[in-house]
Amino acid sequence: MDGVRMEAIRIERLSKTFTNGRKALDEIDLRVAPGEMVALIGASGSGKSTLLRHIAGFTVSDPQPSQISILGRPIQQNGRLVREVRRIRRDIGFVFQQFNLVNRLSVQANVLIGALSRLPFWRRVIGRFPRDERALSLAALGEVGIAEHAQERASTLSGGQQQRAALARALVQRARIVLADEPIASLDPESSRRVMDMLRVLNRDHGLTVLVSLHQVDIAMQYCPRTVALRQGKIVYDGPSAALTPVLLQQLYGDDVRELYEETANGTATPPASAPLAQQRYAFALDPVHSA
Repeated sequence: MDGVRMEAIRIERLSKTFTNGRKALDEIDLRVAPGEMVALIGASGSGKSTLLRHIAGFTVSDPQPSQISILGRPIQQNGRLVREVRRIRRDIGFVFQQFNLVNRLSVQANVLIGALSRLPFWRRVIGRFPRDERALSLAALGEVGIAEHAQERASTLSGGQQQRAALARALVQRARIVLADEPIASLDPESSRRVMDMLRVLNRDHGLTVLVSLHQVDIAMQYCPRTVALRQGKIVYDGPSAALTPVLLQQLYGDDVRELYEETANGTATPPASAPLAQQRYAFALDPVHSA
């Protein structure tokens, strides 16, 4: 591209209005470079999940001039998905808040789903995975620390383990971008820490671009050098996470700022936004699989 580094995510003039007339996204412009790890913060209803779903091509914007590009390729333009949307989605691993695993399948089978787009149609139909793909799935499960659960049903895993299985699936998919929609919202502090650590490993060791939506600003500051803050569908801040002082957050969110310091899953409340940030950090610290 004439010496210019291709952007991993490029969004121009993105707006979304729900059928009830509420503006969920309002003229969003955003650039994310390859290899960045970026936090997306905001109170409930700020537009975080809606934005991620648009980037992934799960939904479309208002029918007006706008564009979302993934690694230099448009995925939707002017409120319409492009014809090649499925091919572009192969580069996007999406981690859902509620894990999105098939409970009756084994953990390994769930992870192998990430490889389906690379397989011939007949293999997809019967769920017959080549040996190298099965080896890749076990390696990915080992990397996220749950290889010993590979043959167990997904329903037997804890929430944190299920979320790590979802991250392993993104590795098997060979995604280049990971979109994580509040991946720690329903987890206890220790499981939250493990999932965020794994997202950082995917970013640092595998070079994946990570865009993760979070309620908790302290976690955003600990893991993500850059934060994009949304409020009522608008970007109200885009810059270094370290610059998000309690005073600035109060200016950006007003009374809604307390939601960014919500209670942890074990019931321990975080300190109020008026406390120094150093004191606000809390501890979070197809089955069976067929042989080739």
